[in-house]
Amino acid sequence: MNWTDVLDILKYILPSLITFLTAYAVLKLFLAGEKDRKELESRAVHYKDSLPIRLGAYERLTILLERISPTNLLQRVNKPGMTSLDLQKALISNIRLEFEHNLSQQIYVSAETWIMIVQVKEELVGIINRVAAEVPQDATGKDLSRAVLEYFINNDQVMPTQKALDTLKAEVKKIY
Repeated sequence: MNWTDVLDILKYILPSLITFLTAYAVLKLFLAGEKDRKELESRAVHYKDSLPIRLGAYERLTILLERISPTNLLQRVNKPGMTSLDLQKALISNIRLEFEHNLSQQIYVSAETWIMIVQVKEELVGIINRVAAEVPQDATGKDLSRAVLEYFINNDQVMPTQKALDTLKAEVKKIY
């Protein structure tokens, strides 16, 4: 075989090889684009299906925060004739029950949001325990109720539940 024969063979093979490589590259790009498009469509369907569930979780957490808000909680839990200790136990028990009832919502919200909810619960329990320790042992539930409300008024502190509600509302606006 001489050089002219090799050049003749290359004359036919080289254009075919270039055509094949070009077609391969175009096909590869096309298939990658199709894969990305299908993945995007799948995400859109998933998002459309999961949005109502996520919004429901935010609704449930809003209800939780409203129910454990000190003003609402005290109105609901404080009964005539309760001692300060009885009310303290009832308030903490109620907060924990409300929280446990909504534990499953954490899978539908961001980790930051869930951590905030846990912190609000712990902060409220801590405040109730601190205020209860400051009232006399023979105090009534009404005395403790007044002391808890005065704690927030005297400290010019926004209720932790209100701060959390504001954060929830802001997060819902981002996803909706």
